[in-house]
Order: sequence, then structure tokens, then C-alpha cells
Amino acid sequence: MSEPVSDAEGRSRRNFHRSRYDRYQGGPDPLAPPLDLREALDEIGADVMAGSSPQRALRELLRRGTPTMRGLDELRERINRRRNEILKQRNLDGTFAEIRELLDRAVLEERKQLARDLDDDARFAEMQIGNLPSSTAAAVNELAQYQWRSPQARQDYEKIRDLLGRELLEQRFAGVKSALEGADENDRQAITEMLSDLNDLLAKHNRGEDTTDAFADFMAKHGQFFPENPRNTDELVESLAKRSAAAQQFYNSLSPEQRAELDQLSQQAFGSPDLMNALAQVDSQLQMARPDLDWDGSREFSGERPMGLGEAATAMADLAELDELSEAMSQQYAGADLADIDLDALARQLGDDAAVDARTLQRLEQALRDQGFFERGADGEMRLSPKAMRQLGHSVLADVAERLTGRGERETRLSGRLGEPTGATREWAFGDTEPWDVPRTITNAVVRGAGAGEFSPGRPVRLEIGDVEITETEARSQAAVVLLVDTSFSMEMEGRWTPMKRTAIALNHLISTRFRTDELAIIAFGREARTIDVGELAGLSPRMEQGTNLHHALLLAQRHLRRFPHATPVVLIVTDGEPTAHLEPSGESFFYYPPHPQTIGLTVSELDHLSRMGAQITIFRLGEDPGLAMFIDRIARRVGGRVVAPDVDGLGAAVVGDYLRGRGRQR
Repeated sequence: MSEPVSDAEGRSRRNFHRSRYDRYQGGPDPLAPPLDLREALDEIGADVMAGSSPQRALRELLRRGTPTMRGLDELRERINRRRNEILKQRNLDGTFAEIRELLDRAVLEERKQLARDLDDDARFAEMQIGNLPSSTAAAVNELAQYQWRSPQARQDYEKIRDLLGRELLEQRFAGVKSALEGADENDRQAITEMLSDLNDLLAKHNRGEDTTDAFADFMAKHGQFFPENPRNTDELVESLAKRSAAAQQFYNSLSPEQRAELDQLSQQAFGSPDLMNALAQVDSQLQMARPDLDWDGSREFSGERPMGLGEAATAMADLAELDELSEAMSQQYAGADLADIDLDALARQLGDDAAVDARTLQRLEQALRDQGFFERGADGEMRLSPKAMRQLGHSVLADVAERLTGRGERETRLSGRLGEPTGATREWAFGDTEPWDVPRTITNAVVRGAGAGEFSPGRPVRLEIGDVEITETEARSQAAVVLLVDTSFSMEMEGRWTPMKRTAIALNHLISTRFRTDELAIIAFGREARTIDVGELAGLSPRMEQGTNLHHALLLAQRHLRRFPHATPVVLIVTDGEPTAHLEPSGESFFYYPPHPQTIGLTVSELDHLSRMGAQITIFRLGEDPGLAMFIDRIARRVGGRVVAPDVDGLGAAVVGDYLRGRGRQR
């Protein structure tokens, strides 16, 4: 016998069985990984260092996307392909061809009937049928009062009138064509009343009157014609106006002959011109309500697939929607915002995946702004925030570390070879020389062996490479570091601008995270020199300015070193040209090329001054200019400094590696 089930257990089981699973209906992928802001920030940082503003760099990122995310350009390309497909696969002859086919069929059936009839009236009717105008519209109008003898012929002719009425309504009201197929006189009367009431409602709206009650009455009476279920007059106008504008664009796209045909045929819609007159009033009211829509536009269809009037209006509306989406994707208009992209329209035109891509871009832009990666500088310009610079510095230093070690596994762990324990441990990697943390290493081996069933008391512990942990160390002595970076225009011309910035960012990040007692100053020198923070340097644009004022930069370097008299002075100079400018006693910059002897003398004098201060001087020479190489080699020997001639891609690793070697020597 089973045990009785408690009330609580019974309720739990009942609630459990009420759970249900539904098919995924689109929208954001619930299993998608979170946004990778680091990847996005790296892309933005690269553009900023190349000379773009942060705002422009963000726009470029959204435009081109990332390796893992489609951008606006690709979505816009899909929109344009969809637009071209509509134009190149279809034409506007559908309704005209269908009417011609019905007319030919009616005339043929009538001729068959007349051939069987032997009275004189039949002969007269044969003459009338035989002399119909070649124009389809003129023939349809001429047969308006004709007394058909063949029931089949009369039925086919009535189909023409019915088709015209339904097509003209379909142009303005989606879905009406199929709903009114086989409509009787009562249905036509309901349409007439709806159009009359609609014109009254639109007239009140255009006069600025309150239409709340009128709209409610209208929808209660005629709501079956509006399956989209608008909530107010504005929404009703919005949906009708776009379709009405599409109908007008269809008319504008016809040839003059086709327009004349349509004007004549429209008078036979439902056998009366009343429908066309009512629709013309609706179009006029809608154009007055939404003059901003493209009522004068036209399209050039060149395909082989014919479309009826209603289908063509739908195609026109699709094309208008695609044009709006394309403009929103371009983001090239004043006040552009990704929120302008209509995700529902994008899903209709390209599918849910495109809407998901656009929504992801919107989320990415919002996340970058919300998480404080941008800020306004004192000049009001947008710039990368300190938070963004820290993240960018981490990525840049990781690249530099990989070049230094030849291994990506070690990331930015560059402190481990320099001295005193930090209190932290990490897994050993090839090339490490730090002492082992024996307790952690043995513990790792025991835990691993126990998990694999290899360990038991009394048996020796077997070590594997993965068990080894080492003690991280770092130097505790202080250094005053000056990084002098050449910002003359030749750095940009020779492709050294961005590597120079990456070098400064990597060194700044290393010092700020691993050697916090060190004091770094970055000095940029072109025609003149100035101390600059790393965020400002990242966004610095190249200037069309000649001059390499190393003399001024060395004066500023001495000022920084004097602020820390007990720190080890370190001077790192990155340049691609001989000194061609110096600072006059008046404070003005003097420039002359080729280098003036006075410029050379003042520059060498300040290097001598730094040497007497005990500074460790390293000059990173970029380029293969023999004159520059000779000059730098001579002054390096004079002041006991080092010369490094890295390639552009290895500049960051050379500077960071030299700094680390210097920190090692301080021990």
C-alpha cells in the first residue's frame, strides 16, 4: 500500500505538472553570451590612437561591427539587396494584364453566343464587339452599357469591375482584396459607408478637433476593415497615410499611357465612379495630415513578375520602409541615434536575425556609454575616460607581453622577476625563475592525485608540471620615469604614430598596476614640448608641424626628476629624427633644418645634465636615416646611454623590456 501524500506534497506536484514549454518566438537570444565590451573598446581605442575622435571611433565600430558581431554596413547592404530584388524581379503590369485577359475571355464567349443566335440584333452586336477600341480601358468603358447575351461573358466582365474595386481598395487597406472577393451589394454599401465616415473623421483630425469619441465610434462600426487595430486617430492616420503615399508612388511610376488607362478603368470600379471619388478624398485628407511623406516619388521596376495594384502598393510601402531603414542605418543625418532603427520593420523586411543584430548594436552603444568609458574633457570634447584607458592599457600591455615572452599565456604578469614577494602565487610558466611555493605545489599534487585515485597515505607524492606554483615578486625601490615621445609630423608620415601611442599606454599601464611607487611622466615633443597625460596622448591627432624640439623635452624631463630626488631617474626617448628645434631664452621655439649647431649644442648640454643626475638614458631610434643613427650613437656614448633600434611593431616590447631590465638592475 502506498503512503498517503500530504497536502503540501500534492500542491507541489500539481504545480510542477502545470509547467509548460513554448516555441522560441524570436527576439534576443536567451543563450547568447554577454556583450564583449573589451573587444569593442579595443577596436575604439585603435581608431582613437590612429587619430579618430572617440565619438567617431564609436560610430565606426557600430558601422563595421566586430569579428563576432555584424555592423550597420552589413545590415544596410542586406537592405539594399532586398530593395534591388523587389525592383528587378517585378513590374507594374499585373492588374492591366489580368483585366485584358478577363476582357478577351468575355469577348470570346460573347462571340460564341452571337454566332449561335440568328436574329438581326445579334449581327449588330457582332459589329459592336468587332469594332472595340484597342485600348483595354476604352473597350471596358464602351462595354459598360452593353447587353450581354452570354452569361459567362457577363460574369467575366463583372469580374473586371469587381477586380478593379478590390485592387483600388487593397492599395489603401491591406487585406481588403481577398476579404471582398465575391462581395455582394451589401458589402459594397458597407465599404461606401466606411469611406464616408473615414473622410469625416480625417477632416475633424485635420481641423485639430478632438477625435477621441469619433474614433471610438468609427472603430466600433468599421473595425473589421482595420485588423492592425489602431488605438487612436494618429495611429490610424500613420498606417493609412503610408499606404496611400505608396499608392500615389505606384501611380507616379506608371508610364503616361498606363496612367491614362488606369484613370479610365478606375471609373468602372464596382460599376460606378463613386468609389474612386471617395478614395480620392481619403488620399487628399491623408496628404494634408502627413505632408512629410514622399507623395511625389516614383520607382523603376524592371522585372518579369507582374503585380496587381494592391500588391504593387505593398511593394511600394516595402520600398519606402527599406529606404527609411537604410537611412537609419547610415547614421549620417543630424541627431542620428541607433534608437531610430525600427526593429519591427527590420524584422519584417530581413527577418528576426537582422533585428537581433541591430538590437545588439543598440545594447552595445548604450552599455559603452552607461559604464563610463567616455567623458567630456575641459575643452568640451568627448574623450576616453580613465576607466577606458585602464582597459585599453591592459589589452595593449598584453600584446606587448606576448612579444616579450613569445607566449600568450603569461598575459601581463611582468613583475615576477624583480625581487620581493608580493604575497601572491601563480602557476609556473616556461621561463619563470621565481622560487617555488612548496606548500601550494605539494597541495596541488595531493589534490590532483586524490581526485584521480592515485594517492593514498604512505605513498610518495608524484609532482607534475601543472602542480607547480611560484611566488610572485616585484621590486620595491622607486624610480622616476620620463618617457619622451616624438610627435613631429614625420612620425605620422612613416606610420609610427599609433605604435608610439601604444608604447606609452603599455608603459603607463604597467607602472600604474605593477610598480605603483614609480612616478611616470609622458612628454610629447614636436616644434615645442609639453607634459601630457596618457588619455590626452591617446586622442592626440597629428599636426602638420615641422620641428623636433628634444631640447625643450629634456628641460621638462629634468623638472619631473627633481620632484623625486630619492628615486632612480630613468629617461626613455622615442624619436625618428635629429633635433631641429630648441627653446630660446624668451620662451619662443627656434626651428631650422638642417639641424642648427646651436640646437645640437643645447640638446647635448641637457643630455649631459641628465647624465650628471645619474639618469639611465635609453634612446629608441626609429627609421634607417644614417645621419640620425650617427648622431644618436655619438650622444649615447657621450652620456653612457643605450641605443635601441626596434622595428615599428616591436617598439612597445623594446621600451617595456628596457624599463623592466632597468628595474631589475635597481635591485
